[in-house]
Amino acid sequence: MRRFGRRSRSSGITSLVIALALAGGAGLVLKPSGRTLEGRAQITDGDTIRIGEARIRLKGIDAPEMGQRCSRSGRSYACGETSRRFLIDLVSGENVRCRATGRDRYQRILARCSVNGRDIGARMVEDGWAVSYGRDYDHEETRARHRSAGLWEGEFERPQDWRRQHAHGG
Repeated sequence: MRRFGRRSRSSGITSLVIALALAGGAGLVLKPSGRTLEGRAQITDGDTIRIGEARIRLKGIDAPEMGQRCSRSGRSYACGETSRRFLIDLVSGENVRCRATGRDRYQRILARCSVNGRDIGARMVEDGWAVSYGRDYDHEETRARHRSAGLWEGEFERPQDWRRQHAHGG
């Protein structure tokens, strides 16, 4: 008959330690609130960036979708791509610092991000290339609308309404 006494107990403890470590790691992955992410950003669209492997949705803003078109002076243009290009220009060559607040329904990290201490979401809305989502940037949106900045220079459908109409996630 083989005895498992000491070996069994130590492997049990090892298993417990591994399980707890995995659970702790999963907590960081599933609940990133308060976590800071920093680095060079790759731009997916006007409200989504990537730092390393982390997909980050800029909290409080909604930018036109990549396939979305808007009009200015009676002419159609790719406002989703224009919004993306504006965000690229904002962060190009800069270190982006994000403070995670949770996750969205697509499991992207929701975060407020800044470059050189300046809130990227506020700048996107203030310059008219995104709208306030929720009430976070209502003041910036009002200013952009009054100045006819960005999207407000012409006609556009709010990204949320465009997605609903086109059954498109984002």
